[in-house]
Amino acid sequence: MARDTSTDRPLLGILLMFGFCAVIPFADALAKLLGEEFPLFQLIVVRFVTQALLFTPMALMAGAALFPSARVAGLTALRAALQISGLLMMFSALRFLPLADAVAIAFVMPFLMLLLGRFFLDEEVGPRRLIACAVGFVGTLMVVQPSFAAVGWAALLPIGVAIVFAFFMLVTRAMAKEIDPLALQASSGLLALPFVTPLVFLPMAETAPLVGWLPPMGAEIWLFVALGVFGSIGHLLMTWSLRFAPSATLAPMQYLEIPMATLVGFVMFSDLPNGLAAAGIAVTIASGLYIVMRERAVSRNAASGTP
Repeated sequence: MARDTSTDRPLLGILLMFGFCAVIPFADALAKLLGEEFPLFQLIVVRFVTQALLFTPMALMAGAALFPSARVAGLTALRAALQISGLLMMFSALRFLPLADAVAIAFVMPFLMLLLGRFFLDEEVGPRRLIACAVGFVGTLMVVQPSFAAVGWAALLPIGVAIVFAFFMLVTRAMAKEIDPLALQASSGLLALPFVTPLVFLPMAETAPLVGWLPPMGAEIWLFVALGVFGSIGHLLMTWSLRFAPSATLAPMQYLEIPMATLVGFVMFSDLPNGLAAAGIAVTIASGLYIVMRERAVSRNAASGTP
């Protein structure tokens, strides 16, 4: 299907995606920290409860319809299911992998987004964007040097995350201009809760629990609050970015999540990159900055009528 580009603002979309890349590693780090002790579905329930509590009142006060049409309601339900699956696989991966490694392995997603955007949304994918993605991926490999042999089957989990979230972002882009971003976040949270909440009432396993509920104590309560807030705000920024720019434009920018994840991993888990990884961070940032400059040039030429 053809895409309406009349309201696209690529530079704003890039800025919002940068905000997503800066915020979401903190949510992943908190999930890694809490996932060592608490059931994974407890983390997911807290995540969606926070999302619903934050954005439902905002959307209603703004007069935004949570389900403006049957088509949007169906796509929102699909989006919520994809988000649940992606979060479960990512939180599971973080039990086995360092933060930066899990994020890096999942970074086959921008390539998938380019292909999905090209074939399902009729988005233009030029050679410069493809080259920027390839360069960013090389930088990613330099940052964390992921080794499938070293981590075993757990290395497959971030690949599953990449596949799920590529479709998640495709669905988000397909509906982003038909529903207010606040309403989309609110409705996604509300639709997810009936499916995930019952799982916290099941018996909890003694080791690596998946379902059940373990009451947090003291500072753990604030860690759960922070997990919900960072995750919810991060995905709101991502949703807004897809409202203003095509996925092909935003895909290379997502590589900026890698140096952020590396920094957060170092601060929280003492995971220090070596010299090659530092060079990879520079390559990754350079590829993202190239896209920013490229989009600025395209926007300037479009405004002046230059081909």
